[in-house]
Amino acid sequence: MMKFVPFSPKQLRVLTWWRPRSPDCRRDAILCDGAVRSGKTLCLSLSFVMWATQCFSSMDFALCGKTILSLQRNLLEPLLPVLRGMGYTCRYQAGQRRLTVSRGAVANRFILFGGRDAGSASLIQGITLAGVLLDEAALMPRSFVEQALARCSVPGSRYWFSCNPEHPFHWFYREWIEKAEEKNCLYLHFTMRDNPSLTPEIRRRYEGLYSGAFYRRFVLGEWCAPSGAVYPMFSVRDHVTDTLPAHLTDWYLSCDYGTVNPCSIGLWGYCPDDGVWYRTAEYYHDSRKTGIQRTDEEYYAALCALAGDRRIRGVAVDPSAASFMECIRRHGVYTVLPAQNDVLDGIRRVSELLRRRRLRFSAACRDTLREFALYQWEENAREDRPRKENDHAMDEIRYFVSTVLSPPEKNRAPFCAAAVPRQPQQGMNRKEESEDWVF
Repeated sequence: MMKFVPFSPKQLRVLTWWRPRSPDCRRDAILCDGAVRSGKTLCLSLSFVMWATQCFSSMDFALCGKTILSLQRNLLEPLLPVLRGMGYTCRYQAGQRRLTVSRGAVANRFILFGGRDAGSASLIQGITLAGVLLDEAALMPRSFVEQALARCSVPGSRYWFSCNPEHPFHWFYREWIEKAEEKNCLYLHFTMRDNPSLTPEIRRRYEGLYSGAFYRRFVLGEWCAPSGAVYPMFSVRDHVTDTLPAHLTDWYLSCDYGTVNPCSIGLWGYCPDDGVWYRTAEYYHDSRKTGIQRTDEEYYAALCALAGDRRIRGVAVDPSAASFMECIRRHGVYTVLPAQNDVLDGIRRVSELLRRRRLRFSAACRDTLREFALYQWEENAREDRPRKENDHAMDEIRYFVSTVLSPPEKNRAPFCAAAVPRQPQQGMNRKEESEDWVF
């Protein structure tokens, strides 16, 4: 059984807001936002299941996340041991993405949905729900969120939201946080101090992971727009070296392809002695400056010259560069890795590695160093985006980090559990005996 320290006052309010004696019990929804690791997700999901069990039986509820894998990892994995320790019976059918939670004679079904893109809204159409929990609601498209809310037509149904802050022009901020009272929604803002399980040392560690707008969002819990340098933590003293380690392993190449725009290719090697990835060399061609446009074969020859006789484990390539990827495959020398291209997630990953000093750059990579100094956020934009200038080496570095060092969820090991033989229990029918219950 998971051991808890006493809940904070804000967590206790989340756990009890729906109880008849609570001053918040007439609310139609609850919304918890704020800093990362602030303790909002576990108490919100636990309260959701407790409310469902107390108020309904034989009903359907929705658990929604950006993806099924993130929902399983971030919500189910910490929640299920707690529920079991409290006397609930939890059975998860992975194939149907359905969790059945029962206690005594009461049982309800919790169906998992991923809201990755606008097309995800069709996945939740047609179902009738008694309640919905949207984890990281600001990461889901508006069409999916509104379709999920529209499915809650059972009398007494309620909405449950959690999210970390994004841009202050984000539709979720405008429609739910600014209009919380209008929508009869209980809005609670969390900081790391609302999570009593975090020690001061752990809080300081998280505070050291971020800078700029990401610090304000993930540590202070503010909805703010980024400004200034995209990588303010980058410094020549900490991240640039004149002398490379003698023994580097695990060689990779990364490429941001361009014909009219610049083409940037980087060579990366890992040093096991210090745990740092080094960008040892680069190729950078700007056709606007030289007046010469190069072909796929010419870029491939430049890539081969950069690799030399090293054993290259893969080439992370701009996913839109279909012709160049085909050119590499046709030669049969290097493995092509279509790059993961989520810009903001990639910037966060690069920022974290720079903060931890796990990326270093040869002083010979002059175009990379130039772009680090010039790479800026777009000002007065209604969404987070860097300026589309001085960004070709920056994009290519992001491809390497996101694809090789932080592969996307679809390439990670899935959430899974093994079925084990069970003795039939009294009152269990044969259909139930044949199913592979995970929990």
